[in-house]
Amino acid sequence: MKQQHYDSLYLFINGTWLEAGSRDTAAVVNPATEKTIGRVPLATADDLELALNAANSSFNVWRNTVPAKRAQIMKDAAALMRQRAEHIATQMTLEEGKPLHESRDEVLRAAEYFEWFAEEARRIDGRVVPSNRPGVQQLVKRQAIGPVAAFTPWNFPAITPARKLAAALAAGCSVIIKPGEESPATALALARCLDEAGLPKGVLQVVFGVPDQVSATLIASPIIRKVAFTGSVPVGRLLSERAAAGVKPITLELGGHGPVLVFDDADIEAAAVGGAANRFRGTGQICISSTRFLIQRSAYPQFVEQFVAATKELTIGDGLTEEVQVGPLANQRQLDKMASLVADAVAQGAKVLTGGKRIDRPGYFFEPTVLIDVPMSARIMHEEPFGPIAVLLPFDQLADGLAEANRLPYALSAYAFTSNARTALDVGDGLEAGMIGINQYRIIATELPFGGMKESGHGSEGGTEGIGHYLTNKFISQI
Repeated sequence: MKQQHYDSLYLFINGTWLEAGSRDTAAVVNPATEKTIGRVPLATADDLELALNAANSSFNVWRNTVPAKRAQIMKDAAALMRQRAEHIATQMTLEEGKPLHESRDEVLRAAEYFEWFAEEARRIDGRVVPSNRPGVQQLVKRQAIGPVAAFTPWNFPAITPARKLAAALAAGCSVIIKPGEESPATALALARCLDEAGLPKGVLQVVFGVPDQVSATLIASPIIRKVAFTGSVPVGRLLSERAAAGVKPITLELGGHGPVLVFDDADIEAAAVGGAANRFRGTGQICISSTRFLIQRSAYPQFVEQFVAATKELTIGDGLTEEVQVGPLANQRQLDKMASLVADAVAQGAKVLTGGKRIDRPGYFFEPTVLIDVPMSARIMHEEPFGPIAVLLPFDQLADGLAEANRLPYALSAYAFTSNARTALDVGDGLEAGMIGINQYRIIATELPFGGMKESGHGSEGGTEGIGHYLTNKFISQI
């Protein structure tokens, strides 16, 4: 594994790449080595004001750019992302830790979002509504809602910004985006592709900073007309309150605690082996991960045996090594949280079948962990783990499985495995989740909506539904 170069970091405001200069900075740490690999500049109050003014002045330019032109710029940017996929993927693995093959896939999927929404830009339409009054023409037009403030986390530093940016830009909105400070180079690489593809100056700003200060400033500004956020439930509540003060719509994609219902008539081996791969992909730091595996009692022993065996076969290490399947956690906070969740469960009677502790090596590595006999009082039965811990529980009847699956306020993703068509229909209807996979774990596609229910958020990103949140309806009645 050769030494890899990490990109220089900037703010991107009004088409200008701003170095740190005298600004405060935050360390970017490679989670596989615990070494600082860069320092990201933190926006000042003046920087945020400049970003807001740029987004405001560029909005009319961009929304009045014909859809075909907007689409071409986005497609050209996507082509650049594909050309630079290896470099961008390497940046992602250096700063976030996930295996390089996962990073490559994420960059290509991010490019797909720009390509998809480029075509959606050409399909923003309205309608003519017949009037009950002679000589009156009634039109309904859909237009860009205005400048957008978008906030994304560190765990998917390409695809999460891409969902927001692609939909907003396709709609004709200008955007200020604040990606996660722990993985900044990836988002900046996407911005550079858009810039070099010809996006007008000021249409996109990329800023970093103290999250609470940046969100408070941007959302309070009368310039911002739409907010989009991906992250934790507590922060989502806070940003919702701030958006509500200005009567601004907000799209929220928050946490999950994905249940998996495995029925005794399912392909147990496929559910178990695929479940282990899904659970520990991204080191479990994925909001739609399967976390609680609920297995019908007669199939429970076989599932446990095969799931544990598949978990033990996973290769753990630095994501830059090609054969690695599970990388480090993103930071020390995540490492401490995993240790705390396992200790709490074990103290209350849970059994660790494999894993359960930090790996003794440099980096934020934690063993892929499988817990059984976890009592309902354990924290992990109520809190999103967001790390490499799987909980395996038996259930008896369909109603019991659905009751446990739907027990939590999280309702982002859910999964079920069965060979019975009637059962598949019943769980599809009965599961409370915005996204459901039946007999498969891979459920995300560019052309499909991404979003949850209950405390997992509201609104959708992706698919034809995704662009609608960046548009507003205007009714025109003309004599």
